[in-house]
Amino acid sequence: MPHGKICYLEIPANREQDSATFYSSIFGWEVRQRGDGNLAFDDAGSVSGTWVKAADRTPDERTRVYIMVDDIAEALRQIEAAGGRMLTPRTEIPSGMGAFAAFADPVGNEFGLYEEPPG
Repeated sequence: MPHGKICYLEIPANREQDSATFYSSIFGWEVRQRGDGNLAFDDAGSVSGTWVKAADRTPDERTRVYIMVDDIAEALRQIEAAGGRMLTPRTEIPSGMGAFAAFADPVGNEFGLYEEPPG
């Protein structure tokens, strides 16, 4: 997938299965169970994601869009230099699945960053 493209969504849900049924019935998203037991989805193109269960989110949590980058540390440096701020530092995803971070743009809009695993 090209870098700088939207690649992943985290969508808050009260019940994962209800949200899975809603989105798959409307948009045809393929729903699957991840290795950790949570439900995830893939759209017809190149975006995937998961539902964030009510017990795992804060009351003000919104849908988080992830943007693919080559180097999270460099992207965060550029974001902060341009007036944005880091919310979550670069964090490795278990099982060699890459890394993520989160930031807010100068207006306060929150996004995630995703870096593919090396190799």
